[in-house]
Amino acid sequence: MAPLPSPDLSLPAPEAAILLDLAEAAVVDGLRGRPLARPGTSELPPALREPRGVFVTLTVDGELNGCIGTIATDEPVGRAVARCARSAAFADPRLPRLRLGDYDGLTIEVSVLSPLAPIPAASRQEVLDQLRPGVDGLQIAAGTRHGLFLPSVWAKLPDRTDFLDHLQRKAGLPPGTWPPGMRAWRFTADKLSRRAGDRPERVAGSGYDPRRG
Repeated sequence: MAPLPSPDLSLPAPEAAILLDLAEAAVVDGLRGRPLARPGTSELPPALREPRGVFVTLTVDGELNGCIGTIATDEPVGRAVARCARSAAFADPRLPRLRLGDYDGLTIEVSVLSPLAPIPAASRQEVLDQLRPGVDGLQIAAGTRHGLFLPSVWAKLPDRTDFLDHLQRKAGLPPGTWPPGMRAWRFTADKLSRRAGDRPERVAGSGYDPRRG
């Protein structure tokens, strides 16, 4: 059996704040028509120079307005967060582009992923038995079809069977079926979240300074 990814991924508070700052700066620069500015690797603290999977989710007044991420990457997490935040705001093909008027209702969520751990997937039940509700994210793949749910999805789909069924639909696979060669991986995530504008400090490597107005 593959080792369990640890659920204890919490970043120190200063590094967590920097990631949220970088995500917000990328969004605000886009709203103001500025090019994306990302910090150089040397500007980042050591913990944010590591390559890690990351997703940025944006909600406006509680409604999803963008979610973009990366799983396997050589990019430092501090740089990946800025890029994914900009894409979540303006380039998620499923949802409308963020508008300036949305800023007051904007919440930014950053999920930093643990390494993906393969789990046995010879049968649907085998995967269900391995899942830890509320803890594990899950990625599945069969041929060219694949899908991923962050651990936060458990809040809406607390039942293991529903969780997997909806993920299969997302991947374009009929729920309840189990194609030959299906693969599965689980992971945990360090979830960071705050309302936009709640931390008005200048961000290193960004043109964004809320104090300028």
